Amino acid sequence: MCFDGKLGGGAPQLDDPIAISALQHAVFCLRQAALIHIERVWEENLLTAEGRVMHEVAHRDASRKSRGVRRSSGLPLASKRLNISGIADVVEFESGPGGEIPFPIEYKRGRPKVHRADEVQLCAQGLCLEEMTGRVVPRGAIFYGETKRRVIVPLDGELRQLTEDTVSAFGAIILEGRTPRAVWKRSRCSACSLIEICRPRDMAKSALEFRQRSIVEVLEQETFGDEAFS
Repeated sequence: MCFDGKLGGGAPQLDDPIAISALQHAVFCLRQAALIHIERVWEENLLTAEGRVMHEVAHRDASRKSRGVRRSSGLPLASKRLNISGIADVVEFESGPGGEIPFPIEYKRGRPKVHRADEVQLCAQGLCLEEMTGRVVPRGAIFYGETKRRVIVPLDGELRQLTEDTVSAFGAIILEGRTPRAVWKRSRCSACSLIEICRPRDMAKSALEFRQRSIVEVLEQETFGDEAFS
């Protein structure tokens, strides 16, 4: 890896591009993103398996055109400026003045979330499409399997900034080569497929607290042991 010492104004200078899918994990939890994409640790559960199958189905359809909209699935994407790459589930190219306008669609198994992880992943696809096609991508959509509905997502300035900040933050972690420490948060950790590997409740405790607790336990055992023979 090479690094020019600058984290602002663009992506950290890595030899290999950051996976677009890693940005979704990074918004949700930087530690989870590091475990999956740096340490290569992965535990599949029912939810992740259903999501994987849904993506495979979305990628299966070949490119086709209907009612003036060209639809392409499993489209490789990349941005040299941000140093990211990945595969779009589906991109619809809508006819417009001056040519086709890309409209990325990301497929998710569940329902809309309170955080913006899915939106950041979609926005990263839009930024790649802008760089690749030279056309502005003003919006995209997320199709949620549980609700069977598309959610239109405007790729506005706030979301674009969050996406680029996420690229920089996770890129810095890759360069440092150190997985962030665990921080227990019930709403986030309880549904994580890596909870048994991450062990956020245990890992979040400081070494000093662990040492003090261990000393107390040893002293209690010695005290009770002495009383047993008195």
